[in-house]
Amino acid sequence: MNPVRERLQPSMNPIFALTPTLADWQSLLAEPDKQWKTGYSARTLASCWMDADGFPPEVAAAFQAGSDLLLTGLRALLGVPEFKVPLPGGARPSQNDIFVLAQSAAGAVAIMVEGKGAESFGPTIEEWLRGASPGKVQRLAFLTRTLGLPAELPAALRYQLLHRGVSALLTGAQYRAVAAVMLVHSFNREHAGWSDYQRFAGLFGVMARRGEVQRLSCAPRLPLFGVWVTGDERFLQL
Repeated sequence: MNPVRERLQPSMNPIFALTPTLADWQSLLAEPDKQWKTGYSARTLASCWMDADGFPPEVAAAFQAGSDLLLTGLRALLGVPEFKVPLPGGARPSQNDIFVLAQSAAGAVAIMVEGKGAESFGPTIEEWLRGASPGKVQRLAFLTRTLGLPAELPAALRYQLLHRGVSALLTGAQYRAVAAVMLVHSFNREHAGWSDYQRFAGLFGVMARRGEVQRLSCAPRLPLFGVWVTGDERFLQL
């Protein structure tokens, strides 16, 4: 049997066919020694998704509760940790915690998963643009254009949320998906970063609600959905 097809047999966990152990996942991180610690989002997210058969229960529940026809019957086909999406205006790609290629009744769905602990989403737009190079200006213009947002964005908006959303859209287009999803999987009981996610959703006129899949952009070609899910805290100890 073809070894690639063998790894993707339904009897096996389809999400991490290319990442059989946590150590393999760790090796994919940008800074493996620094990021791979108990209680940190990278290790917590990996432990949670490796333990699941497809979507973790709280993620599956959020999708099942949704009513959008594009996401009906959603199931995970393949997951790729530390998935890099090249972006114009710089050498560094957007490195997503997990890319999940899923299938709904309507077609393929591209999901970018961002693990969240107590850390922030990184610099704000204002901080990121200080002393901005032409490349940064080009990249920000590309991100806002791709998301269908105005050129002038709130200074307090977190830059990371922009390129994670664009990563989902670009990868969705590559796989000819019917929808793209940016999923924040939080394991912090104080919901650190929630106000930042609310601000991002508000750019699309959406009032964010935890655990609910919400359509952010209404682009006819490839709509973007957002969802914030709270994970099982026991994985913080693994």
